[in-house]
Amino acid sequence: MSSTMAEHQAAYNSRIEELRSKEFPMIQGDVYLDHAGTTLYPKSLMDCFVADMTTNLYGNPHSASISSQRSTTRIDDIRLAALRFFSADPADFDLVFVANATAGIKLVADAFRAAPEGFHFLYHQASHTSVVGVREEAKTSRCLSNHEATTWVSGTSSQNEAGQGVPTLFAYPAQSNMDGQKFPLDWSTKARQVGREAGGQVFTLLDAAALVATSPLDLANVDAAPDFLVLSFNKVFGFPNLGALIIRRQAYPCFQHRKYFGGGTVDMVLSIGEQWHSVKSTRPHEALEDGTLPLHNILALGHAVRLHRELFGPMQEVAAHTMFLRQHLSSRLCALHHTGSGLPVCTMYSGEDPGDGTYHGPTLAFNIRDATGAWVSTAEFEKLAVLKHFHIRTGGLCNPGGIAAALQLQPWELKQNFSEGFRCDNGNDIMKGKPTGVIRVSLGAMSTISDVDRFADFVEEFYATSSDTITPGLSAATPKLSGLYVDHLVVYPIKSCGGFRVSAETTWEVRREGLAWDREWCLVHLGTGQALSQKRYPRMALIKPSLDLVQGKLNITYVCPKSPNDVRVLSVPLSTDATAFKTITPGCAASSRVCGENVLARIYAADEINDFFSGILETPCALARFPAGGAGQSMRHAKAHLQKHQRSTAPKAASQAGVDTPPDSDNEVDKPKILLSNESPILAISLKSLDALNSEIVRSGRGSPVSAEVFRANVVIGHSSSDKTSFLPAYDEDHWSTIAIGSHRFRMMGSCRRCHMVCINQSTAEKTDEPFITLTKTRKFDGKVFFGTHMCWTPRRMDDPLPARIQVGEAVIVDP
Repeated sequence: MSSTMAEHQAAYNSRIEELRSKEFPMIQGDVYLDHAGTTLYPKSLMDCFVADMTTNLYGNPHSASISSQRSTTRIDDIRLAALRFFSADPADFDLVFVANATAGIKLVADAFRAAPEGFHFLYHQASHTSVVGVREEAKTSRCLSNHEATTWVSGTSSQNEAGQGVPTLFAYPAQSNMDGQKFPLDWSTKARQVGREAGGQVFTLLDAAALVATSPLDLANVDAAPDFLVLSFNKVFGFPNLGALIIRRQAYPCFQHRKYFGGGTVDMVLSIGEQWHSVKSTRPHEALEDGTLPLHNILALGHAVRLHRELFGPMQEVAAHTMFLRQHLSSRLCALHHTGSGLPVCTMYSGEDPGDGTYHGPTLAFNIRDATGAWVSTAEFEKLAVLKHFHIRTGGLCNPGGIAAALQLQPWELKQNFSEGFRCDNGNDIMKGKPTGVIRVSLGAMSTISDVDRFADFVEEFYATSSDTITPGLSAATPKLSGLYVDHLVVYPIKSCGGFRVSAETTWEVRREGLAWDREWCLVHLGTGQALSQKRYPRMALIKPSLDLVQGKLNITYVCPKSPNDVRVLSVPLSTDATAFKTITPGCAASSRVCGENVLARIYAADEINDFFSGILETPCALARFPAGGAGQSMRHAKAHLQKHQRSTAPKAASQAGVDTPPDSDNEVDKPKILLSNESPILAISLKSLDALNSEIVRSGRGSPVSAEVFRANVVIGHSSSDKTSFLPAYDEDHWSTIAIGSHRFRMMGSCRRCHMVCINQSTAEKTDEPFITLTKTRKFDGKVFFGTHMCWTPRRMDDPLPARIQVGEAVIVDP
């Protein structure tokens, strides 16, 4: 880069930094690297919109009143301004307002589906899922690689659907939303020429949503323009959430067979005695904008178009700025190597660009490998990024072809992953040693050099390491340990809410599903049925249940953190009286979702109960119960298993241990039952390990010690400092086989994989970045973070009718 250009970029970057402090005060301290998916509202835009709404009266455009005519005039003006933003002459193009780019794609698909002879559909492999979906409406469809698309539009392909007497729709992205690769805009011209030479018709659909976010798009040359172009304005301006379908007027006849019509799109409709209607034909948008337009979104768009240039300058400036940032970030990430092995930290899927944005937009897609070359979980990466206030996106990015090509995943592999439980965004991101998604950084107009430097520093700090931070096999030869005892027992009656400490005088029942009453209740969202979690609703930590076994009640207390005098209480019977729950109507969708599983939890019917929790969390929710002893969707099984760092010291087989236990939890058969816990019946932690963790937090200066409560363990194991006969290493519980508490045995099922829920203070509901940051640096293996261990009760006989009972203060004996 020349010194003049570097100086220009430095000056532009400084202006953006100043602009951010005035226009985007809400992102101070955050690093905004997900321009394609995160919406930011410029303060001046919102001020203008609010002023407009509070000083003018706007009515339904389908009327002759003054307010309605005011709306019609403004909509016409804004439609023209939006076309001019892309240098599109209204004599050659028309703009149809739609909900988003996907809605525009569907409108085109509906038109071609209605064609009497159907249509052929060709789409580029880098297409967004919304484009791929058009194939289900087509007579035939074909996915084209980049080479195949280039060959097809050049007219040299051996396969040409254009000459078969059926219209062909060719769709491709102007810029891949996955890796930022740009594709030639002149493909539209070439594709139409292929159709003419073959004696058929070829129409082009351009998905410009990713391109126009940061790059100029010039439609001045109508002959070179696509027939249909879709985009989302919120990706350009941040606000409003509105899309557009821009139609080349020469292609409008494609809509002549469209069957559906909505209010406002017809001149006349007959319903009685005869079925006839006449569609408006003066301008394309009049016949395609069904029903009342999203008036207020369109009015906001008018302000956005006007203010964008004032805030950021012309799109050419935005494109130059974001490409400069992309080059800088790409250089920094590519330069990272592991200090021990020398292997590159990042595997890049976005190609190089000369710097002018000719071949790529300001998007980088990559994955991370550890020092051994193993892939780092994108879900684990995102957990840490969230705590560090980075706005990024990971996963499949709604780009199935691009992901499959970049990760070299064959169709059989993808189907196998699906059959083994992979679903979009369910955390199964490394399967059979291959990643299933990527990490994406998409830079925008308000991104700055400090953003990309902070992100590169973050990747270097946490991932450019010489090895994993957990050493496997620590206690392979450790003698039988003594001096351990149960420091305290905690039951969590309501999943993700506060815990109830069992008194030292009480012996507590342990069932096959875990401690009695543990995670038997949960809160579910009334709209989705999804079980609520502290990760999204931190205030759940302040909902404190307690068990009164004498009165047979679950008592719940909540103290408002902002008003200590605001104390709310509720009591729920422990009995499972069927009349307390909503009646399940046969055939209705009554299931709830817990940890990605459908379960049949019974929802309480009383408004008093559900309003109590809805008011506290400020979200519509209900209390639900999942009592033990069910079947089908009323029963769940443990998912905990030994991790790779534990396999060198794997537990003895049940027959060797001398107890009648189910097979190891790696075996799908006969896993222990659980209620609403995430992975296992019981979770245990060691205070010796907690002390080691807190010492590291304090030593590094990253924060204050954390309490045992943040790990939400049922059994907290202490170690007597007065016992000189036994030495207990920190984290030794990773390698225990079985333990005895009193006269009862428990099988260790594997280390507990942690998320950033451990960063929520259980007394205040405040969220920080510790202890997850320190765990990432000290307790990471295979890209995952661990603390604590899962376990289950193993009765001497599988048919033993008597439950176990354990107590605070009882000795814990470890079998190595």
